Amino acid sequence: MKATYKDQSAEVWEISKNNEFPDWVKEAFEKNYLVWLDDRLRILMAGLFPPMIESLQHEKASVFHAQGVQFGVVTIGYLGDYLDVTNHRVVSKQQFARQYRIEKTGN
Repeated sequence: MKATYKDQSAEVWEISKNNEFPDWVKEAFEKNYLVWLDDRLRILMAGLFPPMIESLQHEKASVFHAQGVQFGVVTIGYLGDYLDVTNHRVVSKQQFARQYRIEKTGN
């Protein structure tokens, strides 16, 4: 779904085993960037951040290496949390309610 975070559009997904998976989530599961560990979701942030992968493959020092360290490359999300793929962060339902605004679609 589309949401606004800090006045910028963001693509987010509520972590759930039951709701509809957007195409990017389906692709991330197929490539094992997202893997269920019981009711937790292991998220390979580097996989969701293609410039970082390219940088690591070429072993060039770049800003992406620093960002990889910053967000830990692998993180865990829990059912009900939100994965913000645009800003590469996982936020709780409470944080999402305070910091994000869901964008209306259609007319």
